[in-house]
Amino acid sequence: MQTTTFAELGLSVKVQAAIQAAGYSNPTPIQQQAIPVAVSGRDVLGIAQTGTGKTAGFVLPMLARLETGRARARMPRSLILAPTRELAAQVAQSFEKYGVNHKLSVALLIGGVSFDDQLRKLDRGVDVLIATPGRLLDHFGRGKILLTGVEILVIDEADRMLDMGFIPDIERICKLLPPARQTLFFSATMPPEIQRLVDTFLRDPARIEVARPATTANTITQLFRYCPSTEDWEKREVLRELIRAENVKNAIIFCNRKRDVAILLKSLQKHGFNAGALHGDMDQMSRMATLDAFREGRIQFLAASDVAARGLDIPDVSHIFNFDVPWQSDDYVHRIGRTGRAGKEGRSLTIVTPDDIRQLKDIEKMLGATVTWIGTAPSAEDLASGSKRRRGRRQGKRSGAAAAEAHGAAHSGARRHDARSRPRSGSRRDHERQVEATPKAPPHVAGKRAPRREETEPATSAKASRGEGGQQSRGERRSNGQSQANRSESRARQPWEPRPPRPQRYREDRTPSPVGLGDHVPAFLKKAARPTPR
Repeated sequence: MQTTTFAELGLSVKVQAAIQAAGYSNPTPIQQQAIPVAVSGRDVLGIAQTGTGKTAGFVLPMLARLETGRARARMPRSLILAPTRELAAQVAQSFEKYGVNHKLSVALLIGGVSFDDQLRKLDRGVDVLIATPGRLLDHFGRGKILLTGVEILVIDEADRMLDMGFIPDIERICKLLPPARQTLFFSATMPPEIQRLVDTFLRDPARIEVARPATTANTITQLFRYCPSTEDWEKREVLRELIRAENVKNAIIFCNRKRDVAILLKSLQKHGFNAGALHGDMDQMSRMATLDAFREGRIQFLAASDVAARGLDIPDVSHIFNFDVPWQSDDYVHRIGRTGRAGKEGRSLTIVTPDDIRQLKDIEKMLGATVTWIGTAPSAEDLASGSKRRRGRRQGKRSGAAAAEAHGAAHSGARRHDARSRPRSGSRRDHERQVEATPKAPPHVAGKRAPRREETEPATSAKASRGEGGQQSRGERRSNGQSQANRSESRARQPWEPRPPRPQRYREDRTPSPVGLGDHVPAFLKKAARPTPR
């Protein structure tokens, strides 16, 4: 298609005026091919690398199609599914920017926000509903939303949905929607699971592929730095050297684990860098505040996990630093795609250790060329030994990452579960653990029999401690308990002797006396009769 202006894409006058007010004149390749098909009402399968303008590729035709019609309470007219809260909020901002000339109502259903505010918007009627799958199913399960009036469905960053385990939720949501709808499906990669989803829920879609899947933009200069040590503190020194050598306006520094994000943030702040953090354990208000500060320039360096790697449109990011090489080559594409957006120049620098050689080869295979090194490149022996070394430690590294994720989740909001799952003191589990952890008796004592409790402590009789009536007074019980505690403290338990079990307390056998005939006689009949006067 040879169109070069938005006026030739079939958009309405209001949408074109909003585009001109935003300062855009020429559409990107994905917009040139997707917008005319989407305006006609046909399903679209868009495959393009990140940073190519996919969001405007479905926002603009949706505005043109939703100009006519009216929304009803709790029945949205269109639905946009996003994998993360940040991406959903970004799509909502796009509707605010391009929909200035429209009176369309937009609602955002994401976690970390009050249900009541979202319900009030749904009750007034929503033209565009932007949601994450989990929060949308929560509202549907409570009976607060109906999906039978959806005319347009948009699934954004479908491969990210797959990575986060949202595919079953997507399938359930699609089955709740009416079959006569338009579906706009966008993804940067097309794994087999995503292709199966397309074959199931799209009807004769127009496949639009403006670039080879999982490729990087030509505007990004990709550089790699080899660090012979695997210690994190040495990697942080290398990172600081790279930052000082580059002319950094602002940068995102990616780590594989949330725990490393917190450690890296403290290190950067300690060395005088203006830095912030972004990871999955942060609450929604902190996330949005950090992103706003980074967009406005109040934060220069953003240490982040892969939660910031997909879909976030942060303009004018000059550098991307990969403190950790991503485990998947697709994640590398999405990470460095945060720079070099909309035709601007960007630079990405990746630190490689001997443990990352295997991932490096996957990246080279995806790029179809060898990487460019800064400084001394690894030798052939380093590459060979690093590949073997990584093969043996791969499982341990992944298990460590999983443990770090679980550790972060426990500190973010699951502390109350720790108290429930923690065994009580003095329980049978504690006794068994202490017996197993008790050291064995030494050789010169192992053959001797440990003295019994009866041999070291005088036996106390229950009758002797009681009074005449078989009951024990409060003072006697107190003194008896103190004497028993003193006796137990006077004899020290040997290290090899297991702790004796707690004595069981049983209730006294209170056998009821046999009931005779006289027990059923009323009390007034048992009284002696009055003597009759003579």
